[in-house]
This record gives sequence, C-alpha cells and structure tokens, in this order.
Amino acid sequence: MVTTTNHPERLDKTVRRRRQHREQGRREGERSIGQNLAMIGALGWTIVGPLLLGIFTGRWLDAHWPGPSRLFWTLGLMAAGLALGCHLAWKRIHRE
Repeated sequence: MVTTTNHPERLDKTVRRRRQHREQGRREGERSIGQNLAMIGALGWTIVGPLLLGIFTGRWLDAHWPGPSRLFWTLGLMAAGLALGCHLAWKRIHRE
C-alpha cells in the first residue's frame, strides 16, 4: 500500500508555485512573440544537440569498433541522445 503522507505538502507547494507564477505574469505581462519563438528555438536545440552528438559519436564508433550490425552504436547513441535531449527540454519547460 502506498502512503500519501506528503501529499498535502506537495499540493500546497504546487498551488503556491502556480499562484506565484500567475502573479509574476500579471506584473510582467505576457511574453512577446519574439520571446516565445526564441524559447521554441532554444528547446529545439536542447533536443537536437544531444541527438546529433549521439549520431556523430555513434558513427565514429561504428567506423572504428563495429558491433553486430553496421549501425549498432549509431542507433543506440542516437536513442540515448534523443532521450537526454527530451529530458533536458522537459526540465527546462518546467523551470520556466
């Protein structure tokens, strides 16, 4: 059985964070279209950067230490880079 002893604290923390975010939005106003586009671009590179790094590293490893298939390292590191990039983007979205 799962206990939820910290559930009220988590709920309180979430409500407090949402209230602060709403008050900040009222004080500062909405972000401009340019700021929103910049955020989308930054998130895109947050995902694409580790993905490309994984692909290039995998291609190099496949050229020097081939695995069971021609794309063994490339596919594995591409998936790892995509997972890392999505995780970093998710964290960044929740920070903003």
